[in-house]
Amino acid sequence: MIPIRPATAADHPALRALLAASSLPVEDIAVDTIDFLVAELDGALLGVVAVQACGDIGLLRSLTVDANGRGRGLGQALVERAEAHARARGLLRLVLLTETAAAFFSRRGYVPAERGDMPAQIQSTAQFRSLCPATASCWTKPLDPP
Repeated sequence: MIPIRPATAADHPALRALLAASSLPVEDIAVDTIDFLVAELDGALLGVVAVQACGDIGLLRSLTVDANGRGRGLGQALVERAEAHARARGLLRLVLLTETAAAFFSRRGYVPAERGDMPAQIQSTAQFRSLCPATASCWTKPLDPP
C-alpha cells in the first residue's frame, strides 16, 4: 500500500504540478481551509486529494493520481482517507464537482445533487463560483460519525 499523509509546504510545488497536469484548478490551493493529503512513494507524489472545510460541510476536491500510481486502488484509498479526515474534523457531509469521475464517485456512495441546492458556504467557494465549469456535475455524501 502506498502511504498517504497530510501535505506539507514542501509538497506544494509537486502538488501544484500534479494538479495542473490533470487539468485541475490550482489558483486557490493556498487557501487556509483546504487540507491536502498526498500519496508518496520513494519521494514522488503519486496522488493527491483535498478537503475544504465550509462550516460542517466539506468540499472534496483535487483528486488525481499520477499515471505511475494508477491501477493500484490509489484513488479509492485517497477518497477513503479524505472521508476519514473529514469525519475527524467533525464534518457531516462532503460535496464535490466533477466532469469526468461521476461513475467513480457513484460507486463510493456519492449521489447526484443540484448545485443550486448546496449551502451558501459551499457555493461561495472559488471551486463553485468560477474554477469548475457549470457543466461539472455535483455529488454529495453524508458522513457517518467517527
